Amino acid sequence: MTDGIPSMIERIEIRVVEMPVRLKRTFSSGSYDTGPAGQILGKPVFVRIFADGVIGNGQIRPISPGHFVADTVHSVVAAIREVYGPLLIGRKLSDLEATDELLTSRLASNPAARAVLDVAIYDALGKARGVPIHALIGGCSQAEIPLEWSVSLADDIETMIAEARRAVEEYGVKVLCLKAAGKGGWRRDVANFEAVRRAVGDDIVIGVDPNTGWTVAETVSAIAGFRPFNLGYLEQPVLRRDVHGMAEIRAKADGVPVMADESLFTIQDAAELAAARAVDVFCIKLYKVGGLSPARKIAAIAEANGIQLNCGGLAVASQFEAAASAHFCATVPAKRTFGAAEFIFGVGPMGADPLVADGAMSIHDGAVTVPMEPGLGLTLDEKALERMTLQMSVVEA
Repeated sequence: MTDGIPSMIERIEIRVVEMPVRLKRTFSSGSYDTGPAGQILGKPVFVRIFADGVIGNGQIRPISPGHFVADTVHSVVAAIREVYGPLLIGRKLSDLEATDELLTSRLASNPAARAVLDVAIYDALGKARGVPIHALIGGCSQAEIPLEWSVSLADDIETMIAEARRAVEEYGVKVLCLKAAGKGGWRRDVANFEAVRRAVGDDIVIGVDPNTGWTVAETVSAIAGFRPFNLGYLEQPVLRRDVHGMAEIRAKADGVPVMADESLFTIQDAAELAAARAVDVFCIKLYKVGGLSPARKIAAIAEANGIQLNCGGLAVASQFEAAASAHFCATVPAKRTFGAAEFIFGVGPMGADPLVADGAMSIHDGAVTVPMEPGLGLTLDEKALERMTLQMSVVEA
């Protein structure tokens, strides 16, 4: 709100921006690649929403092709430029539910496009009201957010060990997640786990994420294989829609927490998983669920059903994407939180984010402090934004 008057959206900028580094990773269903310099595919979308003198910023990197979330940079830009953007012009920032219903009625799904708009709107609202985003969505239950490191699959186990050691020794990370279901089957995954466990010691929590790469039978066998090495949790072992398979695995997991990732996109997914008693943990990624607004609804379903929450998403080289996740994490009390947040790649290991002039988060003893300044809590370097823009579209009246 500006001078007591509801802020109206006047202009939306949609930019595809360059990344300061390239990241390649491997998981069971394919590769993860931010692409070479200058290539549009694989790059982040940066959105600016202008409303009565306030500017809200949001950034999301659409991670397809090669990922279970189907959004690409091209689909996100088109959805905002052609459909969502024109619908938002002239609307109040604060009309979140009405806006959500309107956008869904015209173009359903498209979670990455919805997420980057949702974050930018919240950033603008926070700036207009002089409060950080977490103050708008439940307040600060946790000021310090512990971080998890997701370890890529590799043909050479020494590569996985080196990455795990870097996380623990250089950044103080206390939770690791090993990608699994690569070459060699689940027995190879058990061998990888054992090697990493021996390298980092018994005090580090280590989970496993096959990214839907196992069957139910393979998963049950793998759990037995991991048992001597203290498996911390198991993330999405089987196909997205196999809710009954997830429930069967949970019943046979011998107390190892089972987490839903690929199975969880919508509030309806959350309700189905809860009703089936299929999982112990929901993994919420803002680009997957559509932003902060639906994330809070999924959190409520989790609370009502005794399901804990984990915050996923690498946020590669993006303080803006990481900050949005940090604000969401801050609203969830520690006893309802599971593990640690995945956005570590946005707050240091990939280098500084050139788009941030002030307010960047930094890692101390495996954790970050949630920003306390208005909105996301980050000051944009506008000259860097201009320099790094690969493509730009504008929506206005």
